[in-house]
Amino acid sequence: MESFQFDNLSIILNKQGSREFAKASYPIRYGRFAEIKTPDYIFQFNLNGEVKYIQGRRESWPHPAEWLKRTVANDWVYYSAGTYSEVYDYFGEYYLPCLSYPSNSIMGGNPFDDNAVRSALQAWEELLTEMRALPSGTISQGLKDFLILATGNDTKALQLRSQAFHNLIGGELSVLPPDTRHVDYEVIPIFVADGCLYNCGFCRVKTGEDFSPRTQKNVFDQINKLKEFYAQDLSNYNAIFLGQHDALGVSPELLEFTAKKAYERFEFDRSNLKGAHLFLFGSVDSLLKSEDTLFELLNDLPFLTYINIGLESADPATLAMLKKPITIEIVTKAFVRMLEVNRRYEKIEVTANFLLGGDLPSTHLPCCLDLIRNRLDHFYSKGAIYFSPLMNGRSKSREANRGVLKRFSEVKTLSRLPTFLYLIQRL
Repeated sequence: MESFQFDNLSIILNKQGSREFAKASYPIRYGRFAEIKTPDYIFQFNLNGEVKYIQGRRESWPHPAEWLKRTVANDWVYYSAGTYSEVYDYFGEYYLPCLSYPSNSIMGGNPFDDNAVRSALQAWEELLTEMRALPSGTISQGLKDFLILATGNDTKALQLRSQAFHNLIGGELSVLPPDTRHVDYEVIPIFVADGCLYNCGFCRVKTGEDFSPRTQKNVFDQINKLKEFYAQDLSNYNAIFLGQHDALGVSPELLEFTAKKAYERFEFDRSNLKGAHLFLFGSVDSLLKSEDTLFELLNDLPFLTYINIGLESADPATLAMLKKPITIEIVTKAFVRMLEVNRRYEKIEVTANFLLGGDLPSTHLPCCLDLIRNRLDHFYSKGAIYFSPLMNGRSKSREANRGVLKRFSEVKTLSRLPTFLYLIQRL
């Protein structure tokens, strides 16, 4: 770690953050990064010299423990502390990521309307101008290299980087699995399949294409290009997401090939973060067709694996309304299989999604509770249940939001599995 002082700028290079993701009610930074403090802000940069975090230091900042984070897709996300117990109860984390684009959050409010938040984004641009004016002849080579990287990553450059990223993976990734919250959504995406088995009528995040697995060659090409794209900052990652919507539906051989090649090429054994995580979606049918040999294979990989299954409902009227082409008998079998896998395999956790909304049939939530409460004899800590609010963008009705949150709290209290709201975040 090196420190430098220039009038109002305090610069620290190669600062070490936490090596493990944690559930904490205070700000934590992970991996290695550079930091610049001014009287008004703290700016933190990844190892490629790209701004990643901004945190205000003055009284005008909304809350001293809140911050802005920029994703690899160049989206800004505001981390709101809220009421710690309330946010944790709803989302399983002590901070609520407030997205700068429409999603399914029902918490209300938009921090990007706050003048202090908008000013912070402008202050970053002003910081780059100030950094360009620093004397180049009297500084170390390490600081000079950082300043060249950081000042080259202005707004236009980061937009171009985002476009290159999306071109590399084949377009915007419309939704990450809810379990990626465990690594603060910091995942490297690798597409092993396109499309979806069902293309349900209600869904806003699917492509509408039929399910089609990728080839090993295509996957290996992605991995090599992603390694080049993430460059120096690759060492700050320890998680992959196998996309898009039903990676569990591809062959066991392709899953094993992708996981092992990614672990090897991304050098996760040398990461600045401990351990490794693998995330994927699965459909009801792909879960039921998956044999024990597949789960044994996944359990033997050097990853903790999270598989998220879209059940949506256990009520026939709701499934029909959602135009989801499965039966409640199949949903029940998938739920039982989920419990079995969670019980048998230490390094695998299968989680499930249900929908939540005031316009769904009145029989929907009672049928969901029949699964997640009545069919279980006690509370189980493994196998989270996520409820996704069914809504278009930010709801304008606070009363409607409160009603949905009230119903969710009632279900959470009765559930015998960990139960949270699903925040749809893209990449």
